[in-house]
Amino acid sequence: MRRAPALSFLLLTVFLDMLGLGLVVPILPALLGAVTPHPALWSGLLGSVFGLLQLAAAPLLGRLSDRYGRRPVLLASLGCLGADWVAHALVSAPWPLLIVHALAGACAGTNTVVNAYIADVCPAGARARAYGLVGSAFGLGFVAGPVLGGLLGGVDVRLPFLVAAGLSVANVGYGWLVLPESRPGDGRTALSLRRANPFTAIAAVLGRPVLGRLAHARLHADLARMIHQSTWAFFLTYRFGWDTTRVGVMIAAGALAGALFQARAVGPVVDRLGERPTALLGAGLGVVAFLGTAFVTEPWMLYAVQGVAVLSSAGGAAASAWLSRGIGAAEQGSVQGALTSLSAVPETVVPLLAGVALTWSLAHGIPGAVYLGAAAFTAISALLLATTPSLSSVGVPPR
Repeated sequence: MRRAPALSFLLLTVFLDMLGLGLVVPILPALLGAVTPHPALWSGLLGSVFGLLQLAAAPLLGRLSDRYGRRPVLLASLGCLGADWVAHALVSAPWPLLIVHALAGACAGTNTVVNAYIADVCPAGARARAYGLVGSAFGLGFVAGPVLGGLLGGVDVRLPFLVAAGLSVANVGYGWLVLPESRPGDGRTALSLRRANPFTAIAAVLGRPVLGRLAHARLHADLARMIHQSTWAFFLTYRFGWDTTRVGVMIAAGALAGALFQARAVGPVVDRLGERPTALLGAGLGVVAFLGTAFVTEPWMLYAVQGVAVLSSAGGAAASAWLSRGIGAAEQGSVQGALTSLSAVPETVVPLLAGVALTWSLAHGIPGAVYLGAAAFTAISALLLATTPSLSSVGVPPR
């Protein structure tokens, strides 16, 4: 099978996934304001329910992709996302939206299947470059989505949701035509509740000597990432008094620079240094970036720190490639599903806790304190990576 068409579709899928999300971000408050007197509350509920259902269902989706193949699970996931956006466009009350959004969270298998598919079709030495391209597609969608969503929302508040739905449906049709199956299904993969529930799945991954340490390292990196993602706009506003336009430009510029770096530089860097050294270097630069953010006093310092943060992004792709070596071919979907569940934990709990921490730090005149926490989590991730032995063999547990 040729890898190029499949990888192109996966990158387009990730881009459209983030583009669709970005389309609705600037419009969601207005939409919810039209259907409920408590838009902020319902926005939080929608996000939390989506994250919780994703946490619960990701291991099952991963196992389904091992049992029946990657292609049907990925296309079904994209179809559910399209239905969710249609519901956003047509809903006139918040409760039906909550139900549909919860179902979309349960079907949110894009990350799980994309990561497993890449491991299926890319040789181990080429995976870091592929994961870097995925990160680039993610960043480009994040940049383009809010801009397009704001423009469409100026025409009609429900139009961005219809466009996002149309993109999802079009992507399903495109994938149906061009996406080959990367790995035939394996009927021996069990679908029992004991193996598919998130607690058992996560425990099984964390309990494996090398893979468990790498998963712990990813968890701590995700904690730091979510602290940054949840507080960045507020930090820029309160620390430097920037207006929304300047904050938006800063966020978009950082995302664009990171996307370009991951697309062009990650592969050559990993080829030269290797996955493990690149992952360690990225984590170390991440610590420097978060510590620098905590203590910046002038905008020019902020730009320098963001440059370091962009360089640190090579570590994530390298760590993903390193981690994929510890997963047997017959269990890629199952383990990637467990890892998606693990990543959903900080995505569910950190925004609330980080908001509380930022509120406290602002009240005490130390707005950068939350980034000391992010630096600490990144340092723990770096320590775990540094003390993880190289993968010499892969042990596949019973399925």
